[in-house]
Amino acid sequence: MRKIYRRTNKCIVYSLIIFIIISLSSIISASTLINNNSLVFKQIIWYMIGFYIIYLINNIDDDYIFNNYKILYILGNILLLSLLIFATPINNSKCWFSIGNISIQPSEFVKIILIITNAMIIDKSNKNIFLIIKIILLTIIPCILIFLEPDTGMIIIYFIISFIMLYTSGIDKKYFILFILILSLLLSIFLSLYFYKSNTFINLFGSNFFYRIDRLLDWKNGSGMQLSNALIGIGSAFVFGFGFNNTPIYFPEPQTDFIFSVFAINYGFIGVIILLLTILIFDINIIKIGIKSKNNIDKYIISGISASLIYQQIQNIGMNIGLLPITGITLPFISYGGSSLISYMIMLGIIIKIDKKSK
Repeated sequence: MRKIYRRTNKCIVYSLIIFIIISLSSIISASTLINNNSLVFKQIIWYMIGFYIIYLINNIDDDYIFNNYKILYILGNILLLSLLIFATPINNSKCWFSIGNISIQPSEFVKIILIITNAMIIDKSNKNIFLIIKIILLTIIPCILIFLEPDTGMIIIYFIISFIMLYTSGIDKKYFILFILILSLLLSIFLSLYFYKSNTFINLFGSNFFYRIDRLLDWKNGSGMQLSNALIGIGSAFVFGFGFNNTPIYFPEPQTDFIFSVFAINYGFIGVIILLLTILIFDINIIKIGIKSKNNIDKYIISGISASLIYQQIQNIGMNIGLLPITGITLPFISYGGSSLISYMIMLGIIIKIDKKSK
């Protein structure tokens, strides 16, 4: 680990340290709100496992992963299918395998598999319309399985990853523009059916999907107590906040979806500025690593990882302050969670390895 530290971009290292401090202090406050004192201890365990995974990634030959990307993709989709068959529903969703007190969310790891698979396909294919078709098919298969769980937020992440990776692949822009036009046309037809032909929409996609889209598009009217209380807390925190472990108002899921609100309430405007600057420095340095890399596969992988992290950061913070719909997206490296945190640490391990190779 000492060798890995010496060769790693120090801005990324220091940003991660700040993320860990913010995460643990915010989870302590969230634990007080929901009366669960074990969360911070579990988060420390997830971080320790994550650091060990970073060590393993930096000691595994890339060719072993790249040569078996097809197997990884198939196994990932088998895991998603197994959820639908064997998983116990939690909050009416089959998103997790429960093993004792531990819950594992396969879609978090399939996200990384999709990035690697896309990178390999882009590298091996001619940059034409057939590449777009391949990437769409590779993305749609896990998205259908995740749609059935259901997990709308993860579907959005998958499509954003594939969209950005296609854009940075060097594909002929006329094919990319054609892809956007076709996508826009399909989206227009979809929304027209939803708004003007609701009965036809329900007949085609089912009432469950209609109400999920309704909640997503009408989020301002259906936000409820969770967002309202979070906004009241953030608004009353002013410049310096209420202080460590002092969150005077309750709202659901403070340790995961609404961890940003907990932090903002505790440390106010100054704390939020520090967090946003740290996120910005972290993201910029990841993008710089991708630009410096001389290996095309590495560039594609960095673009996919960056797309995932940046979208999740924007989405989570946006939904915490009422600018975006609540989709259950966690804040990378900050929110409590085993599967999500370990998936981010895997991404970080890949970033560090690519950075090491470029040097």
